[in-house]
Amino acid sequence: MVLRIDHVSIAVKDFKKADEFFKTLLGLIPGGVGEIEQSKFFFQVYSAGDLSRFEIITPTGNGSFLDGFLKKRDGGVHHITFQVNDIKEARKILDEKKIPYFGYNDNYENWKELFIHPSDAFGVLVQLAEFNPHEWIDSSQTVPEGRNWEVKKKGGRAHLSILHPGGGKVDAEYTADELDALINDLVKVRQSL
Repeated sequence: MVLRIDHVSIAVKDFKKADEFFKTLLGLIPGGVGEIEQSKFFFQVYSAGDLSRFEIITPTGNGSFLDGFLKKRDGGVHHITFQVNDIKEARKILDEKKIPYFGYNDNYENWKELFIHPSDAFGVLVQLAEFNPHEWIDSSQTVPEGRNWEVKKKGGRAHLSILHPGGGKVDAEYTADELDALINDLVKVRQSL
């Protein structure tokens, strides 16, 4: 059912301070951003390295769903998001296993979700979501559109980036000898197809 952990989300009162901390001190790269008016919150997704994601959420006014969470704290881990292939299938499995959930929403084409309450998930708010991860990250963290890889010269090495199905890319560098061995292996596989 679960493809991977997509991101950890923290809720904060002071978005500007948190944004500065995670971008400047830790080098996270901003990606998807938005505001959900009906729930009164703002979100910013960040990339951390090639594949890890992190999100900051903050209230945009009184009556935000985050008010209770932030009442006695300035911030903290709010939820963990797991990517699923099919939210309807995930919902069916939860129903079969009699695991309660809430907030089921499949109204948007690019984001479908549901939540499992911390009391039913060992103290952690779990979000299951169906989405295209490539839509939520900065283009600098992926390969050129329409390609599954990118090769560049970097110093005296070949730098290979491969598109990862979870969003982003995996990077590797090769010496000339390593690159020759990789090419030979690829040619052997191609000949066997």
